[in-house]
Amino acid sequence: MRISEHPILTFKRGRELRFYFNGKPIEAFEGESIAAALWASGVRSFRNTPEPQGPFCMIGYCSGCMVRVNGKSKVRACIEPAMDGIIVESDVASLPSTGEEVPAEGEEILADVVIVGSGPSGLSAAISAAKRGLKVVVFERHFRPGGQLVKQTHKFFGSGELFGGLRGFQIAEKLVNEAEELGVKIYTRSSVFGWFSEGVLAVNSNGRLLRVKPRAVVVGTGAVERFLPFPGNTLPGVMGAGAAQTLMNEYGVKPGERAVVVGAGNVGLIVSYQLLQAGVDVAAIVEVRPEIGGWFVHAAKVRRLGVPILTEHTVLRAEGSSHVERVVVARVGRDYQPIEGSEKVFDADLLLLAVGLTPEARLLAEMGAKMVWSSELGGYVPYRNKYMETSVPGVYVAGDASGVEEATTALLTGRIAGLSAAISILGPQKELVEEREETLRLLEEVRGTQFSVKILEGQKKVSLNV
Repeated sequence: MRISEHPILTFKRGRELRFYFNGKPIEAFEGESIAAALWASGVRSFRNTPEPQGPFCMIGYCSGCMVRVNGKSKVRACIEPAMDGIIVESDVASLPSTGEEVPAEGEEILADVVIVGSGPSGLSAAISAAKRGLKVVVFERHFRPGGQLVKQTHKFFGSGELFGGLRGFQIAEKLVNEAEELGVKIYTRSSVFGWFSEGVLAVNSNGRLLRVKPRAVVVGTGAVERFLPFPGNTLPGVMGAGAAQTLMNEYGVKPGERAVVVGAGNVGLIVSYQLLQAGVDVAAIVEVRPEIGGWFVHAAKVRRLGVPILTEHTVLRAEGSSHVERVVVARVGRDYQPIEGSEKVFDADLLLLAVGLTPEARLLAEMGAKMVWSSELGGYVPYRNKYMETSVPGVYVAGDASGVEEATTALLTGRIAGLSAAISILGPQKELVEEREETLRLLEEVRGTQFSVKILEGQKKVSLNV
């Protein structure tokens, strides 16, 4: 299942490793996640559940990849690195907690600006603040920084200033390198799990409890993929589009042999093309609405390669014994309900859901930020002003945590948040204020497309008066 040839990517795998899953030896490579190595070895169900269940998100939010590692339970295999000789076992949801899960006491960290999340918004915020000589610390749950950019292989639109012409993984590399050159300290395998009234963040950093005291905080925790209710939706092989991108673009592992993709927005169209590049056959793209939601250029590419886009269709069920074997779809009427007798059956071992994202803003709610449900922005998001400051003074939001948009807007809102954090500490210096105003102008320009109409409506509803 490993990809040996790819038209864009060259997979520089690390040294060979071997670990054990339920007593069976598993071949892996340094720098690979446990989940990627298991999938490459043909393991589809990780957990000990009554019915087969596979991973859905591959970014550490769902429970489908929970395992035990060297006796420690509730480890998410998708964000845990494979290591030589480790013992991995299927986990059970009812397993009792053990003292091993409580972080050991660690150090206290003082910082000017703390960034939560190392995706495009977080890294942009870190760079903007660090350029002003501030001490900036970034905390990232994964064992590698870069967020979802690391698995994006398509070229970005726009100007060179906004990385136009570069692919997502190239942008991630540039941002990480620039941040580190500026002295930004990036803590990987580090989850921020608490905020206390004294202004202290609690961080579980690889088993150590860090107590972090910042002067300003930028939350760039991104978004998580949405699920769909239908029979068979927990079968191994049903996963979010981003999970497939993680496997094939980040680790060079084929997520399946033949896929059905649900959703014809930009994500669904782009991931379908990337599946083809990875050698995966795409049987169909299914879209419940009467029109394609993504850019025409992305739809044209997959159509030229023979992939049908079935508008006004929905998935009815996934079928299979131990994993997905068939996908049944049907046409829908004006009420979006399936029309009896219109079913189509596709042989497939992979069913990808590209049906939208939900902002991951729970930390901001814990911090006391005023929250609101916004259908236009994808879910619960914090109120914020145009400088990305929430209702909590000194706490800023950026990227998809503020409302689901494109990566370019994540870069820009991150830049604005980082500059705003710097201004809150250093004062309204002329250069900082002018750069922030120019970035606001760029953001307005980027949002000037037909796809941003709904976003702008949502932004109006969640804006705080400055």
